[in-house]
Amino acid sequence: MPEPQKDMPTDGQDTGADSASAPGPEAQAEAATEALPDGLEPGFDAEIEALINERDELKDRLLRSLAETENVRKRAERDRREGEAYGATRLARDLLPVYDSLRRALDTADEAHREHAGALLEGVELTMRELLNIFQRHRITRISPEPGAPFDPQLHQAMFEAPLPGATPGTVIQVMTDGFLLHDRLLRPAQVGVASAAQGAAQG
Repeated sequence: MPEPQKDMPTDGQDTGADSASAPGPEAQAEAATEALPDGLEPGFDAEIEALINERDELKDRLLRSLAETENVRKRAERDRREGEAYGATRLARDLLPVYDSLRRALDTADEAHREHAGALLEGVELTMRELLNIFQRHRITRISPEPGAPFDPQLHQAMFEAPLPGATPGTVIQVMTDGFLLHDRLLRPAQVGVASAAQGAAQG
C-alpha cells in the first residue's frame, strides 16, 4: 500500500523549528526586564529622573528656608539687644535738662547760700547723687573733659574759640555743658570752649 503523504507547511505557517527559535512577546518582555539594572521596570527612567529633580528642588528650598529662618532669628536677637540697650534713649535725653538744672544750682551756690539754705542745697546734692546713680545703672556716662584735653569732634561741640595764654590750640579750655553717652551711643556732645592760636601767631 502506498504511504500516506505528510502535510506540507503552507505559505504563512511557521515550522516547529522556527517557532522554537523566535521568542514570543512574553519572552521578549521578560528578557528586556532582566536587562534592566537593580530590577527596574521598563519606562521608569524618566519617572525616576523626575523624582530626583523634585528631591533636589525640595532640598534646595529647605536649605533656603533654614537660612532665611536663621537670618530672621539673628535680626530679632540684634533688635532685642538694641532695644534693651537703647530703648530708653528718649527718656535719657529728657532727663538731661534735669541734670543741667541741678548742676547749675550747685555750681552757683556759694558759702552765703549754704549758710542760709544749707538744708535745701543738701537736698539738691542728694537728688544729684541719686540721678547719677540712675545714670550709672543704665550705663549713661558723663562726658566732661578736663581743661587741656584735646578737642574731640566725635564727643565735643565747640561753642567758641579763643586764644588763652599757655593753652595749646585745639584743646578744651572750658566746659559749658556736660555731654553724655548711652552705652556707646552719643546722647549729647559736651559743649566746650576751644583754645585757638594767638592772633599774632596766626598772622605769622
